[in-house]
Amino acid sequence: MVYLSKIYTKTGDNGTTQLGDGSTLPKHHLRVTSYGTVDELSSFIGLALVDGFEPSQEESETYRRLRAVQNDLFDVGSDLCVPGEAGEKLRISKSYTERIESWIDEVNADLEPLSSFVLPGGTRAASYLHVARTVCRRAEREVAALAEFEDEGAVNPEVLRYLNRLSDLLFVLSRAANEGGKSDVLWVPGQNG
Repeated sequence: MVYLSKIYTKTGDNGTTQLGDGSTLPKHHLRVTSYGTVDELSSFIGLALVDGFEPSQEESETYRRLRAVQNDLFDVGSDLCVPGEAGEKLRISKSYTERIESWIDEVNADLEPLSSFVLPGGTRAASYLHVARTVCRRAEREVAALAEFEDEGAVNPEVLRYLNRLSDLLFVLSRAANEGGKSDVLWVPGQNG
């Protein structure tokens, strides 16, 4: 159980932060940036939930899935915050990614087939989910870079797989929020040329 009795500690006033294993890194380090972007992603999903969905939709499967994703993202952040082998630490496992894949398959089965690339837009919920999707892709790029520059085993490879699938889920959920794809804004190549 996590217990926070004091919100500010002043320990980061010098531009460093402490990781979950007790080590210290500069706040601009790619590891800190990575889990910071994951936090930003969760915040955008929260915004989608409070501003993109009607109160009557708060019990929908999409709403419940997005809340579950927010919880997953805290797990992702925890995983990234503690470098090294798993041991007793919380780690993203294959089951997280498999659950996301099953949701993608379920949602995608009911969508209109695509005839072009989709531009962000349509409904309010879809627009927020497209923003979340792009932030997720940024988090994925940052984690990929971190994994490339860290020692082998310092970054859980399942985090990268999870973020990759999550961006796909956010894409299909944005299409679902656009009346199953009927209100998607489609790219028209060369339209204004």
